[in-house]
Amino acid sequence: MTKLQTFLATVSAISSIGMTDQAYGQPSIPDDQVIRNVVLVHGAFADASGWRGVYEDLAERGYKVTMVQNPLTSLADDVDATNRALNRQDGPTILVGHSWGGTVITEAGVHPKVAGLVYISALSPDAGETTAQQYDGFTSPPEFVLDVGEDGFGFVAPDSFKAGFAHDVGDADAAFMRDAQVPINMEVFGTVLENAAWRSKPSWAVIATEDKAFAQDMLHHMAERIGAKVTEVSASHAVFMTQPAVVADTIDEAARESVLPAN
Repeated sequence: MTKLQTFLATVSAISSIGMTDQAYGQPSIPDDQVIRNVVLVHGAFADASGWRGVYEDLAERGYKVTMVQNPLTSLADDVDATNRALNRQDGPTILVGHSWGGTVITEAGVHPKVAGLVYISALSPDAGETTAQQYDGFTSPPEFVLDVGEDGFGFVAPDSFKAGFAHDVGDADAAFMRDAQVPINMEVFGTVLENAAWRSKPSWAVIATEDKAFAQDMLHHMAERIGAKVTEVSASHAVFMTQPAVVADTIDEAARESVLPAN
């Protein structure tokens, strides 16, 4: 092979790599798509860093993504944190909540900038209900064990953290998540909601079929009651971390299909 042939072959190979990367990259959202903002709300025993994979996926598509850091001290405090994020959005927004974050987006989702709601293995009380009432009539899986301190803040028990919260991650990652837990004030589950955004906003739900924090019939009951379009995926309760592509696809679908909020 001559030097010219070698050079041309190298250029061709590099071009092919670039085309392959582009082919496997996330599709960009259309220039004329109106809903381009996403706000992500984490649940109990976690923080916003768990959304990293979802964030990167959506950002690659062209979305502006904001993550809320919930203090987990009261429903009002978490709603305030979410509203601060929503106030900073420059247009209509998809509001996403995982687990306890579902209660937060149910209350905060009446914000005028919210166009749609996405529940990720999440709770969804009605106005006038408490989060604790969502468990009535359902038996929680035995793997999910809480350790509540004298101050009323709860953790997932260390010995059962991986089995109950994130059995589909490696031991090292599960250990880090266990030791990085953010405790929640257990009194939040007894707080009565004033609003139920899902009554006026379209909803989507991702249900993790191997979730050990909630019973499967409880998750499906909640999703059916709010009229959510459901996507099931094989994952633990940490589905927001372990299945970021499925979560991002659902959020993208919500952004494309939601009706713009009234001015």
